[in-house]
Amino acid sequence: MDIKKFQLFVDVAETNNFTKSGERMGYTQSGVSHILKSLETEMGFPLFMRNKHGVTLTKNAEDILPLVRALLSRYEILEQTINDLNGLEKGRLVIASFSSISVNWMPPIIHRFQQLYPGIEISLMEGGADDIVRWLNDDIADFGFVSHRNMESLEWISLCEDPLVAVLPRDYPPLPSGRFPIQDFEGKCFIISAMGTDYDIHHALETSGVKPDMRFSATDDHTIIAMVANKLGVSILPRLMLQNFDNHVSSYPLEPYYSRDLGIAVKSKANMPPAAIKFLEITKQILPELMAK
Repeated sequence: MDIKKFQLFVDVAETNNFTKSGERMGYTQSGVSHILKSLETEMGFPLFMRNKHGVTLTKNAEDILPLVRALLSRYEILEQTINDLNGLEKGRLVIASFSSISVNWMPPIIHRFQQLYPGIEISLMEGGADDIVRWLNDDIADFGFVSHRNMESLEWISLCEDPLVAVLPRDYPPLPSGRFPIQDFEGKCFIISAMGTDYDIHHALETSGVKPDMRFSATDDHTIIAMVANKLGVSILPRLMLQNFDNHVSSYPLEPYYSRDLGIAVKSKANMPPAAIKFLEITKQILPELMAK
């Protein structure tokens, strides 16, 4: 079977549209139809059902999709290893990441990486903790930049500690101690990260026994910052997320101290693609200067 047929099958499973996948992969719509019809003949069953919005997977196609993704992941590792042995850095990396890491770490790391390995294409996916776990387990992403909490199903490479801080409106009265007692959140109007997005903040509140007035929840940390800036409530966020937002909100270290362990989650360290190993090496080189900002 032709590996390109499987690549097209997975892409259409993501777009639910023959035309979009054809544009992404360089095929005409008739070409996509022909290739997938050929794959269906080889499989012995239909893969897609047409509807007014595009196409959807058949039950049989849903059953084989995780296996095909795993096959393509192993094929990419094989291809990268062969290219690496031949001194040719080519391939593709799919990286999953928290938005705070995407904004503050990824641009300089990717810039350095592409200076050294211009032939490796990088795709970046942003999401919460549950999204990243799913993408890794389903072989959609090669590895993920994420917090360690609730990553038990994956292997872990720790990178650094990121403190959690109280996020308050700019005109909040100054704190003489320079720290915000977490108990002071009791009963306050609070904007919480949605469950499944970031477990560390929920853990800090549960561990401390504090029960704020949970008025709002949001999946995007930028939304939380904007809501606090507009005096809709207070919140807790990782310090990394607050970089470049000093003019919008005030932030204070928590008392007692809470933090998140940031690092890389991967399905298997032993099976990391060569390009992923090189990306990790560059990350470790650059990280000290990024954390010093």
